[in-house]
Amino acid sequence: MKIVVTSNGANLDAQASPVFGRCPSYVFVDTESMEFEAVENPAIGAAGGAGIQAAQFVVERGAQAVVTGNMGPNASNVFQSAGVPVYPFGGGTVREAVEAFKAGELQSVADPNVQAGMGMGQGMGMGRGMGRGMGRGMGRGMGRGMGRGMGMGQRAVAPPASPTPPLSPVSASSREEETATLKEMAGELRRQLAAVMERLDQLEEETI
Repeated sequence: MKIVVTSNGANLDAQASPVFGRCPSYVFVDTESMEFEAVENPAIGAAGGAGIQAAQFVVERGAQAVVTGNMGPNASNVFQSAGVPVYPFGGGTVREAVEAFKAGELQSVADPNVQAGMGMGQGMGMGRGMGRGMGRGMGRGMGRGMGRGMGMGQRAVAPPASPTPPLSPVSASSREEETATLKEMAGELRRQLAAVMERLDQLEEETI
């Protein structure tokens, strides 16, 4: 059976995404052989209607079931019309989502699990500091909290520290460390943006 899992990455060990229409990737998995294909979400940058576009894309690629977190009513309607069941997954990796599906631990739903009128509150903070002189130090903190409320929560971002000109060359290992850190931060920002855009799509659906 060919199922699709919403994902933040491009393999079975990536974290499953809690959003459908704005997730970074879709991982299509053969539940018998565990062979998979990861495909970038073509609707992630859509100005609106990402849920519908993503749902149609998934159906066209032959998915027989969908495993995801939150799904809005428009995407849910597409899957209902196509006869493709949707299975909510609480969290974990793509592999864990597939194993839970195969074990019969997931319950299919006929209705969207993000209803019109539901609010979302989300707060995320990220701080990062670097210092360079005769030596080099790096400190980074990252916090994330999510909760339901009547509206979007404010996000506070610490102002960047004023850069200090280096007094000594930066080693290759230090550059690699900083590159890895920045990539991780970029991935976190992409996930934040996906959550914000998903909520905007839901609000637009409610006004239609």
